[in-house]
Amino acid sequence: MEKDQLVLVTGAGGFIGGHLVGDLLTQGYTNLRAVDIKPLSDWFQLFPEADSRQLDLRLRSDCSEAAGGAEWIFNLAADMGGMGFIEFNKALCMMSVLINTHLLLAAREHGASRSLFASSACVYAAEKQERTENSGLKESDAYPAMPEDGYGWEKLFSERMCRHFYEDFGLETRVARYHNVYGPHGTFDGGREKAPAAICRKMIEAQPSGSSEIEIWGDGEQTRSFTFIDDGIHGTNLLMTSTVTEPLNVGSSQLVTINKLVDIVEEIAGVKLRHRYKPDAPQGVRGRNSDNRLIRKRLGWEPKITLEEGLERTYRWISDQMKSPARTRTAAMA
Repeated sequence: MEKDQLVLVTGAGGFIGGHLVGDLLTQGYTNLRAVDIKPLSDWFQLFPEADSRQLDLRLRSDCSEAAGGAEWIFNLAADMGGMGFIEFNKALCMMSVLINTHLLLAAREHGASRSLFASSACVYAAEKQERTENSGLKESDAYPAMPEDGYGWEKLFSERMCRHFYEDFGLETRVARYHNVYGPHGTFDGGREKAPAAICRKMIEAQPSGSSEIEIWGDGEQTRSFTFIDDGIHGTNLLMTSTVTEPLNVGSSQLVTINKLVDIVEEIAGVKLRHRYKPDAPQGVRGRNSDNRLIRKRLGWEPKITLEEGLERTYRWISDQMKSPARTRTAAMA
């Protein structure tokens, strides 16, 4: 695609979407439309070079406005968060199906040539994730279907919508199954944050308060892999520009326990806290990891940033945000 043709990024006020807009500008794309439901003042990253709009993409009319003239569409818009949010907001998570449905209709209506859907490792069958020792989830492990209730079902259904729009209408679709993407310029409090950001925040909060402990959901032995945002954006771009129409994992295969995740952040912070476990807290599946054989074969992609390096960059950013005068004033007014 020519770099002066219109590219639409939805969810642009959020974490991955904001980084994607910045990366596309760095690559030299000059005609970007950035869309999110949040007021522009609440976007994590706002770029003056982009046509930034506040729209509610659950509405077909707003999707039509967003997609008008777009050649490529990156759909990263969804009502989502970490496990604490997903567990207690299943209906809200499933309502995101309106976004992808209306956006695919708008893409077809306006003649877009390609659309990428941001899916999730939550589509994978629960029976494949019952043990902490997880060698990696292959793309085929999404079936027989038994995804995460609510959020995972919406993602899996939307994947099928993409597939059938390609088969029936010829709209080129791409599907990225993200595995726990984290990094700076994302949510770290308020209930929607994911484990890396939550642990960094808790560690930072403990130090000035003199607390000697940190709360960990579950027993800390559940396992996950975490993908730094720069690697995730690189994988996303490779997938979008490829000829691959099947879903692909975009994730790290560096499996760690949540306890190990806390240990790494403790080392970065230079403190050691007592671990207080909360076994009744939402914790999701027992073990989840990314099998990268297919994306490595099809796109030659593999994450380059280690968990240790990515967490340090994330911790430093969150620390700076929590110490900023603007945040202090906001907290005092709350």
